[in-house]
Amino acid sequence: MNRAFDLKTLTINGERLWSSLMDMAKIGATPKGGVKRIALTAEDKAGRDQFVGWCKAQGLAITLDTMGNIFARRPGTDAALAPVMSGSHLDTQPSGGRFDGCYGVMAALEVCRTLDDYGIKTRHPIEVAVWTNEEGSRFTPVMEGSAAFVGQFTVEFARTQKDVDGITMGDALDAIGYAGTAPCGFPVAAYFEAHIEQGPVLENAGMVIGVVSGGLGQRWFDVTLAGMEAHAGPTPMHLRRDALQGAVKIIEAIDTMGRSHPDTRGTVGHMRVEPNSRNVIPGTVHFSVDLRAPTDELLAGLVAQFHAVAEAQCSQRKLTLAIKETVYYPPTPFAPECKDAVRAAAQRFGYPHMELVSGAGHDAICLATRCPAGMIFVPCKDGISHNEIEDAKPEHLTAGCNVLLHAMLDRAGVV
Repeated sequence: MNRAFDLKTLTINGERLWSSLMDMAKIGATPKGGVKRIALTAEDKAGRDQFVGWCKAQGLAITLDTMGNIFARRPGTDAALAPVMSGSHLDTQPSGGRFDGCYGVMAALEVCRTLDDYGIKTRHPIEVAVWTNEEGSRFTPVMEGSAAFVGQFTVEFARTQKDVDGITMGDALDAIGYAGTAPCGFPVAAYFEAHIEQGPVLENAGMVIGVVSGGLGQRWFDVTLAGMEAHAGPTPMHLRRDALQGAVKIIEAIDTMGRSHPDTRGTVGHMRVEPNSRNVIPGTVHFSVDLRAPTDELLAGLVAQFHAVAEAQCSQRKLTLAIKETVYYPPTPFAPECKDAVRAAAQRFGYPHMELVSGAGHDAICLATRCPAGMIFVPCKDGISHNEIEDAKPEHLTAGCNVLLHAMLDRAGVV
């Protein structure tokens, strides 16, 4: 029997949402309370199987596309209309947390469960999405499933990408039985994604809901500096071609550049030194550069500064320089109508909220290139994510899901 309700104040079942999150967290659980559910592994398969089982129990129709993206559809009254979609990912970092990605999937499923609880019909179908390999910790590029969905590259290209053991994404997808037959990509009326912030802004500001304005543009580079290996004792300082010292100066500049604007970022997260011996002058250094900014103009400025510093350091130290750009995601604003729907829902429940930009990449940023999209952030403890100690308050997760429910109903239309 459907329950009586007031649509304006309708809320989800927070205890059920939390229970689903904790049940999923058992799959790939780590000793420190985190989750290791790497894309297209046995643990990822188990998580997918659990999700699909829950959806089938709810009466949702499952579709699996050729990228392994999973879609669970609740029908609308007008089958000709494109779905209003929400979701995220179930794969994690090697030492990931319980909420990154998983919260967005479980929140979208909880929206469907709540609509069923109250017998609510929508004009548009409601669809829950699980995107393949969002993290990119096993296969690159990141956000692989959603990027292929919107046509940023082909499924054929994605399937040829290899992990460190030489296994292709296609073989891994086939091995776990999630290589579907449905074409990758179809019209979407609107897309929403609920997510922990993965940063400290909301918590520091005492806010419950983040109305996400868009995603920072990202440009990633692989850099190699080559000098000359030599004995650390007999080689005078002024005659050295020390690749590591050149890299240090460039890395210092990247950090300074990242601090030049409140919404710019500069990070060097990976480095390899050769020959990596304590009494040999480093002859070769490989490192990554990750630059982010809210506008293409700012991003281009960071890139130009990076190139200038790198070239100057290499010239001064007689090093050779190789820079390869590996990722470019342009700054992506979210749709005004989606941001308005999120903001209105937060105001309806009296949740303290603020607008902020996403510094991390998300599947919603890919979807925003093809349909109206928006995101809902909730705080995470100390802003920590991609870590086994990642944590969030049940009441904040419930609040974010309440906002998601009403934002989706705003776009899907209630019959």
